[in-house]
Amino acid sequence: MKYFLSLVFTVSSGIAVAQSNIVESLQTNVPGQGKVTVHQDAQITDMIGKRFVRTGSSEAQRVIKTRGYRVQVYAGNNSRQARDEANIVAEKVKEKFPDMPVYTFFQPPRWLCRVGDYKSIEEAHVAMRQLKAEGSFKEVAIVREQINIPIE
Repeated sequence: MKYFLSLVFTVSSGIAVAQSNIVESLQTNVPGQGKVTVHQDAQITDMIGKRFVRTGSSEAQRVIKTRGYRVQVYAGNNSRQARDEANIVAEKVKEKFPDMPVYTFFQPPRWLCRVGDYKSIEEAHVAMRQLKAEGSFKEVAIVREQINIPIE
């Protein structure tokens, strides 16, 4: 029981430290306790805590879902007209900025069109300034959201 509680404490204290992961916390040498050695590829350790999903494309590109920022270029109500407007705005963005990923979706009670997958607010701010400078988009704001980071 003593070893179980110390293992639970070691794991929970490792989780509390943001830069440490479970493998590193298990391998930490603590006087008076046993030693754990984990043999695995470094890429496996890097994947701990990340979620992978497949997109709907034919290539089935793998992405990591994480917290980040997008630039919102349209927010409407829950009508069919709002859906059409969100899709029109999305097409404008794709036409003028083909390198920016565009997401159009319904988040009750409104239709949204958001652009980009930015890890930092600074990256999102650069994109927001580009979208504003173009002049076609009325509502441009940075929002914090779950983003997709592609894996090569």
